[in-house]
Amino acid sequence: MLNTTIDSVNTLRTRLKTTPTMKSVRFHGPGDIRIEEIDEPTCGKGQVKLRPAFVGICGSDLHEYRAGPVLIPKEPHKITGTSYPVTLGHEFAGVIEEVGEGVTHLSPGQRAVHTVAPAEHFPLPDDVSLEAAALIEPLAVAWHAVNLSPFKGGNNVMVVGGGPIGIGIVQILKLQGAKKIMVAELLDNRKRFALEYGATEIIDPRTCDVPEKVRELTNGVGADVIFDTAGVEVALNGAISACRVHGTIVNIAVWEKRPSIRVNELMYHEVNYTGAALYDESAFRNVIQALNYGQLKPEGMITAKVTMDEVVEKGFKTLLEDRGEHCKILVDVQAS
Repeated sequence: MLNTTIDSVNTLRTRLKTTPTMKSVRFHGPGDIRIEEIDEPTCGKGQVKLRPAFVGICGSDLHEYRAGPVLIPKEPHKITGTSYPVTLGHEFAGVIEEVGEGVTHLSPGQRAVHTVAPAEHFPLPDDVSLEAAALIEPLAVAWHAVNLSPFKGGNNVMVVGGGPIGIGIVQILKLQGAKKIMVAELLDNRKRFALEYGATEIIDPRTCDVPEKVRELTNGVGADVIFDTAGVEVALNGAISACRVHGTIVNIAVWEKRPSIRVNELMYHEVNYTGAALYDESAFRNVIQALNYGQLKPEGMITAKVTMDEVVEKGFKTLLEDRGEHCKILVDVQAS
């Protein structure tokens, strides 16, 4: 009996010595994000272990912090088995530390971007900084939304909301030859970002009637395509009125509350309303290529960097309470 007890203690001591831990930002519920030590993951077959350098705080992270769980599963997920508490942070880039059995296209020391455990990571060109690479994920969301829509060069387009996704869409619309890029936004700093990145018109809903202004700017026709990144009922209804007959509204926003919308107006004007969720592999590859060619330059979107220990006070709370001063806040993982 004594020998069994000693063996158990020694086994525990060995495990404690050989199982490394890491600091993690964990979601426990609305308003409850904690910095915790968790076991460092091991690298299995077909997987890649990546050390993050910079992680972006996403708008969906803010939704979870303020009103979650919204997308985070309450019950074990059918595929992953995950439920909260969960580790946050899906916008990141870093350096590969280890590759699992069967991984031949990536190697330790390479800089890479993506967020899934299997080896579906994308090597970064040497000229793309890790800070810029941390924005590839939200830019891929924007690219996918534009690609999913019927947008074509020469269209008049409105973007509702000048946050990171909205600014990403503005850049891609400019790159792909939009005629007019109208951005509906309230906050002065975000208006400035929109103009710097390619918006041709800023529409402030506080000072004018949005649908009326859009029709004025489009010779009475309305916007060909509207991208809604705001998720606000009054803004969506304004977008419905601002959209041309047979036009399209693309929703990229995460909604915290179910909206009441002008369905009859959608029907009479035969406006298409669709959603764009996340991205596909081609969106990542196209964004990385555009960054490498200097066609997208998102570094100016980064308005602050914080450490992991500062992520709640200087990250989440700052973005919620002082969002007019910020576009994207990065967490500098290595500085933590």
